[in-house]
Amino acid sequence: MTINYVVVPQWQGSGSSRAMQLVDGAESIRGDLPSSATRTVDIPLEAGDHQSTGVHRYSSILLVRDRMRHALAEGTEAGVDAHVTIGGDCGVELAAIEHVSASQPAVVWLDAHPDLHTADTSSSGAFTGMVLRTLLGDGPAGLVPAHPVRSDRVILAGVRSIDTAEDDYIADSDIRMLGPVDFSTETLLDAIAATGAGSVYLHIDLDVLDPADFAGLGSPVPFGIEASVLIEAIRAVVAQYPLAGAGITEFAPSSMTSAVDDSPTILRLIGALTSASGYSRGSSATSTETE
Repeated sequence: MTINYVVVPQWQGSGSSRAMQLVDGAESIRGDLPSSATRTVDIPLEAGDHQSTGVHRYSSILLVRDRMRHALAEGTEAGVDAHVTIGGDCGVELAAIEHVSASQPAVVWLDAHPDLHTADTSSSGAFTGMVLRTLLGDGPAGLVPAHPVRSDRVILAGVRSIDTAEDDYIADSDIRMLGPVDFSTETLLDAIAATGAGSVYLHIDLDVLDPADFAGLGSPVPFGIEASVLIEAIRAVVAQYPLAGAGITEFAPSSMTSAVDDSPTILRLIGALTSASGYSRGSSATSTETE
C-alpha cells in the first residue's frame, strides 16, 4: 500500500494568537518527510475575508480546499492508496476527509476539541472549531462535502474541552466519545468495530497530547493522552484496519529551534501511521507546488 504526504501550511482557519507559527510547524515536519513522496499545497499570502458566511477568512479556506482537492486527486490517479495530510490548522482536514468520505470510513477525531461549532454558535468565527460539523453536513454551503460523514462513523477521542453548543449536538447524535481517562488501545479498537466501518481515517490534532509531553501547541489543554499511549493505539488500529487516510495538524512551535524538541514525537506518530505490513512510502508523486 502506497502512502504519500500532502503538506498544507494553512493558518487562516485558526483562532489562536500563534496561528502564523503553524506555517513553521508544517515546514518543520516537511523537512523530515521523503521528498519523492511529498507534495506541498500553496497557501494564499492574504488572510482572506468572511464573504458574509460567519467564517473568518472564508475565501482563503475555500481556495486552499480547492487546491487540496486537486493535489489529492492527482495523487490517487498516480496510484497513491492513502494520503497523510500535514497541517497547518485543522481546517485542512475538510478536503482530506472529503476525499475519502464516499466510502464512509470510521473517522477517529483525536483532538482536545470536538470542532463541532457552526458559524452561529462559534464565538471566534475560526473554521478550526467548525470543521468536523461541516464534514457532517452542517456548515457553509460552499464547504459542505458532497458525501457528508455519517455521525455514527465518528469517534471523538481525547476530547476534553467542549462548549455547551457542541455538547448539545453530541447528545443528539450517534457520535461516540472516548475521553482521555477512557482512552486505550482496546477501547479505541472496540469503538471502531462498533461503527461497522471497513477502513479508518485518523485525524490527529497534536493538542490531543498532554502538554507535558508536547510543547508546540497553540491551544494546549491539560490532562491529554500520553504520547506513548497514542502511538501504541495507532499502531494497533492500522494493523487491523485499512488506512483511508490521516492528518497531523496544529503544530505551532514557539521557534524553529524549539520545534526540534517535539520532532521525535511527530516522527513516531508518522511511523505508527505507516507501520502496517506491506505499506510503503510512495515514489509515484513528486514534490510539487499545487496551483
